[in-house]
Amino acid sequence: MSVSRRTVLTTAAAAAATGAIPTPSASAADGRTPVPAPTLRTLRAAADHAVAKVRTVAPNVTAFPVGTKFEKWAYSQNGDWVGGFWPGTLWMAWLHSEDDAFRTWAIASAEKLAPRQHDTGTHDLGFLFYPSWVTAWRLTGDDTWRRGALRAADSLIRRYNPRGRFLRAWGALNDPRNAGRVIIDTMMNLDLLAFASRQSGDPTYLDIAVEHARTTRRVFPRPDGSTPHVFDFDPDSGAPIGPNTVQGYSPTSCWSRGQSWGVYGFTTMYRRTGDPELLATARHLADFAVGALTPDHVPVWDYRAPQQPYDIKDASAGAILACGLLDLAAVTGRRAYRETALRLLTALSETCLTRNSARAEAAVARCTRNRPAEDGIEISLPYADYYLLEGILRVLRPRDVDRAIDLSTV
Repeated sequence: MSVSRRTVLTTAAAAAATGAIPTPSASAADGRTPVPAPTLRTLRAAADHAVAKVRTVAPNVTAFPVGTKFEKWAYSQNGDWVGGFWPGTLWMAWLHSEDDAFRTWAIASAEKLAPRQHDTGTHDLGFLFYPSWVTAWRLTGDDTWRRGALRAADSLIRRYNPRGRFLRAWGALNDPRNAGRVIIDTMMNLDLLAFASRQSGDPTYLDIAVEHARTTRRVFPRPDGSTPHVFDFDPDSGAPIGPNTVQGYSPTSCWSRGQSWGVYGFTTMYRRTGDPELLATARHLADFAVGALTPDHVPVWDYRAPQQPYDIKDASAGAILACGLLDLAAVTGRRAYRETALRLLTALSETCLTRNSARAEAAVARCTRNRPAEDGIEISLPYADYYLLEGILRVLRPRDVDRAIDLSTV
């Protein structure tokens, strides 16, 4: 790990010195198979639809969309855990359309997250600050965004439990409830820490991210590559207790969005470290998810729920998985991952968009937020719109997406 970490920091220092942003590796930028023309047309039309929806809604948005009720966005004033996705979607819309109105809206929205830099009560600071503030810094060069993202990383590492070598998911630092609870979603928050190490030169952030990833790798994947949503530890000793769930069907099931977070998150951590064990884990999780897809390529909400494969869907799991598979194809050179990602994006574009509803404010329908709680079933979710656009633009405009979120590999 030390060699990989030095490589990360050396690369960042060189980029900072030259003012350059690293570009994707040759395999990521040049090793792609041609995309069939009908697929390109489908994806462009889907991106156009998403951007048109955002353009209609954005002038009147003063808070952060969290999900739809009767096809209209419901909002959180502080962003809850999803606040980064609205400015992130605006940035993606700007890249696709080149309309500076989206840039203006993205900056104004991201600014509203400023108080959350100091929030030590959540692990979701990566979700909050990477697609909003890190992307804003990468696309504007304004150092205010970089400094704020570093402060958010400082808040996040306070949640690290050195005995168990994990970042606790939920609850205030002084709240004993959930103190030993780890969730698969946290894999997606680790890139904020990798960013902080690259920008500060301090390896502590990345060290914590790597330790959390290794802990997750050790206890979450089952032999077949499926994962639970939750794994509990004794917070005092750090000893493992066992798997659990909140949003999945059961501790032995496989919540599809969590599986997608794992694929994307482990691949990202491999890209930041070069650790082959993290890449092997990403592939293990990806192979299970791909094998669990139904012929329509829209994931069910839980791959092991009793009614699957005929259960309700979660399009957001498909959009996230597509992004992770595109990443995985780039770092492994395996064409099959890319082909599955394209089928996922095509399926979402053809069967999950809100084209037939003038009332709908979101782009993507058929999402499920929390099935066990009967909360947000078959609605729209802000991260579905964000990751659909990110995935499509990874295909249509990969260098622009690299400018926004950094697709480089050490």
